Amino acid sequence: METALPKQDRIGARVPHEVYETLCRAAELSGATVNQFLVQAALKEAQVVIEREEVIRLSTRDWNWLLDLMENLPQPNARLKAAMKRHQKAKQDAAGTAFNWKP
Repeated sequence: METALPKQDRIGARVPHEVYETLCRAAELSGATVNQFLVQAALKEAQVVIEREEVIRLSTRDWNWLLDLMENLPQPNARLKAAMKRHQKAKQDAAGTAFNWKP
């Protein structure tokens, strides 16, 4: 009985010869193939980028301020009330359009 291998995709890149030589040297020094080295380095950088874009870091002071704000909501001011009215009007004006689309 065969076991199913996970689907794999292919990535290719053309680089100047000097870049290729540098990558080969780094891969050799780390004990990996060039492909392994590239995938590991790219994956590490991808995780850094995703975390930087998706994670919000707050100081203790700011975290406490945010918690306090969520627990003790301020009353809506005039500008917020006006924005809410504009939003409700826009929803009514867009009845039957993609704005109100439901799957």
